Amino acid sequence: MELEFTGEIIYWRGPSPFHYVPVPEQESAAIKAVSAEITYGWGVIPVLARIDDTEWETSLFPKDGRYLVPVKDAVRKAELLDLGDVVTVRLVLGGPR
Repeated sequence: MELEFTGEIIYWRGPSPFHYVPVPEQESAAIKAVSAEITYGWGVIPVLARIDDTEWETSLFPKDGRYLVPVKDAVRKAELLDLGDVVTVRLVLGGPR
């Protein structure tokens, strides 16, 4: 499954790297519907993520009925992103094909 959405980079004092883009409710519901098939435990979902020209492997974290996409420091630096920036995120659930 592939998804694309727009969201704001937020800061949350959870697991590293602290910067995330929340997945909107509708897309989170679609992910949850297939989560049992692709999770590797604790509700964590492996994905291949892309913002602009930067692509990376990561895992979505469940939070308050939605998911969070971790945005690594290297991604933020490569794309000149900061807290509060609105970005378009593309996800391939299950990681690279």
